[in-house]
Amino acid sequence: MPRPKLLAVDLDGTLLDHNGVPHVRDIEALHRASREGIVVTIVTGRLYSGTRQSAEAVGIRGPVACVDGNHVVHTGTDTTLVHHGLERDHALHLRAILARRGPASFLLSMSQIVHDESGSEFLPYMSKWSTDLRQAEWVPDDPSWDDDGAVTAVVSIGTEDQILSTRDDLVERVGDGMFLAVFQVSFGGHWALFARANHADKGTALAWLAHHHGCTLAETVCVGDWINDIPMLRVAGRSYAMPHAPPEVKSAASDVLPDSAAEQGAMTQVLSEAFGLL
Repeated sequence: MPRPKLLAVDLDGTLLDHNGVPHVRDIEALHRASREGIVVTIVTGRLYSGTRQSAEAVGIRGPVACVDGNHVVHTGTDTTLVHHGLERDHALHLRAILARRGPASFLLSMSQIVHDESGSEFLPYMSKWSTDLRQAEWVPDDPSWDDDGAVTAVVSIGTEDQILSTRDDLVERVGDGMFLAVFQVSFGGHWALFARANHADKGTALAWLAHHHGCTLAETVCVGDWINDIPMLRVAGRSYAMPHAPPEVKSAASDVLPDSAAEQGAMTQVLSEAFGLL
């Protein structure tokens, strides 16, 4: 492996704990990495509005990849460099299905989350994705659905039957034209569906960031903890899974951090092992 030049870090569950707070030692380690000439960046599922504060804490003045790589923004100017939104036809199919099935739904644009009253109980969960929240009368009536590419992603939360039937209806209507992920959320026995464009993922985002900074994928290191991190864990020159990551995430990484990393600062160990910074 060539000497690495770029470190890409996931946010929730990796750099941030369950309260959304970074480990002090991790922030110090990432600042030191930057001083040593290592490019530090973020690759996250959050919207940019929910990412900016962490980028500022780390001292990043360059591109970060949000919404699993479907929105790349330069933190120095808040300028969008890459954006992949839902195709209009796909968005309209999704809107019709959500209106019929009735889960609480959240429309994610490049910077804002739109919700209605049915989603109020889930706002503490969704506010981790973005700090910019707007309540509408009814999410399926929001005008953004009609604008090609205006909808970056959609999150729906409901019963198992609502979510699985919504997914099945979408697969029947749009096939593989949309990325869909279904998972159980950690409260209330609810299920969730995450839908976004199928043009990019965290792996393609890491490749874009590497090219932007003049290095190869072999010269990158990444750290993640969840299913959406698998694409970048697989393509990075060296990749680390957090100790609490699911088995399939750990198997996609070249290294798995020990249990002690969560308390002692995972980034400190990554920088020591992969970059030689003691």
